Amino acid sequence: MLLTLVIVYLLVTIAIGLYAAKRVKNSADFAIAGRRLPLVMIVTTTFATWFGSEVVLGIPAKFVGGGLGSVVEDPFGAGTCLILVGIFFAAKLYRMTLLTISDFFRERYGRSVEVVCSLIIMLSYLGWVSAQVTALGLVFNLLSGGAISIPVGMVIGVVSVLAYTLFGGMWSVALTDFIQMIILVAGLSILAVFAGHMAGGADKVVALAVSRDMFNFLPEPSFKDVVFFIAAAITMMLGSIPQQDVFQRVMSADSAKSASRGAVIGGMLYILFAFVPMFLVVSALIIMPERANALLQEDPQKVLPTLVMEQMPFIMQVLFFGALLSAIKSCASATLLAPSVTFVENIWRQFNPHMSDKQELKTMRITVLLFSALVLLYAIKMQGTSIYEMVSGAYQVTLVGAFIPLVFGLYWQRATTQGALFSIVLGLLTWGLFLATPAGEEFPAQLAGVLAALAGMLLGSLGPQTIVNRHAGHHKLAGVE
Repeated sequence: MLLTLVIVYLLVTIAIGLYAAKRVKNSADFAIAGRRLPLVMIVTTTFATWFGSEVVLGIPAKFVGGGLGSVVEDPFGAGTCLILVGIFFAAKLYRMTLLTISDFFRERYGRSVEVVCSLIIMLSYLGWVSAQVTALGLVFNLLSGGAISIPVGMVIGVVSVLAYTLFGGMWSVALTDFIQMIILVAGLSILAVFAGHMAGGADKVVALAVSRDMFNFLPEPSFKDVVFFIAAAITMMLGSIPQQDVFQRVMSADSAKSASRGAVIGGMLYILFAFVPMFLVVSALIIMPERANALLQEDPQKVLPTLVMEQMPFIMQVLFFGALLSAIKSCASATLLAPSVTFVENIWRQFNPHMSDKQELKTMRITVLLFSALVLLYAIKMQGTSIYEMVSGAYQVTLVGAFIPLVFGLYWQRATTQGALFSIVLGLLTWGLFLATPAGEEFPAQLAGVLAALAGMLLGSLGPQTIVNRHAGHHKLAGVE
């Protein structure tokens, strides 16, 4: 019965997404909803995109094991990213009327930086989308009592997301996100109240968390602990800023004000509401102590689904899986669309410069389909990797490769193409070196990478110019007079 209701829910979201697809008339409609989304939809689509499987399954597992300090990367870093985007980036980027974030790199630094940054951004999505696909497989496996294997569940989940993303693009994503956020917030809130009651009161749940030092946030005052804490914090806080899915929400707004406010409000709501799944998992330690402790040793990601399936009535199960699927599908649809649009606009177009808008729209849809298949294969291969770690790893590559060129391109008039290329190369090489050697155990690879990227930008821009900046008008475009 529960599996049947979930399938009905999937069909309803597909129908809503296909209804929204009627608004898609050109590539701009598909990529950025024709820049017509009001503030409320920018808030909901920003929140829903961020609130994925790692928030419902991954973050609570990390929180129970290591306290608030272990989840500094997400939700704190991720939510702060959206707030920073709203304050420092949204209005500037919105006024440029670009289709992708990589368009900025082309106009500011030239084609070479555009292509390299596009590849970096596309690569980063493999881990993030795969985390959502993995969670979809886990959900169908649980609901069917093991009758549906996790790989088969992944296929079902991807097809259900692809069904509307393929046709409606950003319009379908935004409308389904709006519905899914309502279901997500309502469902998890009711579950939290019910779980608190089962545990003997919310005060007992909080008291248990306090007794186990789960609210400890700051690291031990040693150099190694502090730098690894900082590295974790900036991974998603800064690494998520030069991402196409964030940029799409900014550019889809009906005004610069909506773009800025939507990102800030969405980020604050994300941080606040991420505490709800943490509360639910701590309550599981009271409601089913032996079972919960056994699952924490085996697979912490299963604590919350097991609590709902084994201890709660049917209606609560419906609410939980409705909320979980809403979180996963809203995140997966956005992260399938973003790299596909980037590939067509910033890489494929270079081989087909005279491509018509109709051809571009068709190519975007084909790319969404192909990227979905690639992600599915990657997710099946990566089975056993924790959802939280898959998401975390996704942002390190954009942090070390694209963040510095974006910030300096917007805010530093003297930034040059040579500086951007030096930044990208030094950032990626240093990051890779620290990952591949024991040095990464003593100093975090992503922090070493971003510091090297900063040095590369300064050296390349202030040193002798061997690479000509062909875009003489880029300072005006970047908003730095």
